[in-house]
Amino acid sequence: MTTPRPARLGFPVKVMANPDLKSSDARRPASDPHLKVSLEYLDAVLDHLDAHDIRMYRMASDIAPYVTHPDMPRFHAMIAESRSELAAFGAKARALDIRLSFHPSQFIVLNSPDPKLIARSTADLLAQAEMLDLMEQPPEAVMVIHVGGTYGDVPASRARWVETWATLPEPVRRRLVLEHDDLRFSAADVLWIHERTGVPLIFDHQHFWCLNPGRADMRATLHAILKSWPAGVRPKVHFSSPRTEMREQVRVDRTTKKKVKSLVPPVFTGHADFCNPFEFASFMRTAEGLEFDVMLEAKAKDLALLRLRSDLPRYAPDVAARFGFKAVGSIDRDGVDPADEVAED
Repeated sequence: MTTPRPARLGFPVKVMANPDLKSSDARRPASDPHLKVSLEYLDAVLDHLDAHDIRMYRMASDIAPYVTHPDMPRFHAMIAESRSELAAFGAKARALDIRLSFHPSQFIVLNSPDPKLIARSTADLLAQAEMLDLMEQPPEAVMVIHVGGTYGDVPASRARWVETWATLPEPVRRRLVLEHDDLRFSAADVLWIHERTGVPLIFDHQHFWCLNPGRADMRATLHAILKSWPAGVRPKVHFSSPRTEMREQVRVDRTTKKKVKSLVPPVFTGHADFCNPFEFASFMRTAEGLEFDVMLEAKAKDLALLRLRSDLPRYAPDVAARFGFKAVGSIDRDGVDPADEVAED
């Protein structure tokens, strides 16, 4: 009997533990940004990930700037121009055992009634699939998208997504995975789509709590979603904690016409800066016996990952063991971490 490999934790895009690291070439068109420059930045990000033993990373969706922009044809060839750089970057990621992915922007919509929007979305997805293929990434390197808009009719919108799936290019269908969201399409909705397309699905813990009209059981839903992945491809899930802090809201006073700041309660669809280790441990215990990697969608990015990695051995050693985490530092007999005492002085 083989021992399953430890689960991986990852984070998206921005490296906050080292603000000098860039995730993409964000220059404006007049400065001729290029995928090659983005890959140079990402090469340094891989070094950062390896130094901190982080083995999963979501790349920015715009690492090939303006590559599909209809009015800027001079950028359209940059993927082909970067073949050798993509191959080298992909080889390095594989050598470091770093799982890569994309999460295309909210403007990528495959269930729109507008065929032009679907065509533009498909072009963007094809560009990202082509980059992953040229990086020679394994099937676990996926592109995560949401269903899209409801357009006033959820069943019809789900059906349009199914119709579009059949028209997608093979590289897109091979890399695409579908995630339920917190406002429009529930886990039950994406499972309905999977049954008609075979598209693999992403389980999102916070979204499941925000939108579960049928009161589906979490473990049963998670299990069904994990089974949607092809045999031999390790699924991944998303985890984040909801923001609980008061928010500062700026509005214009109708009488004085001046901006007024006020504190308002949190919106629980928002992501917290860090992950609550107790919520995370509870989820992972619910998922006992199921194998998957976890993408953390906390706003503090890698800082949140590193903090969770140090929290778990203290609060949930059984969960820490699933990720191969060992205790960091020591706890004195009063239950206080000496590092915390220093930090609070």
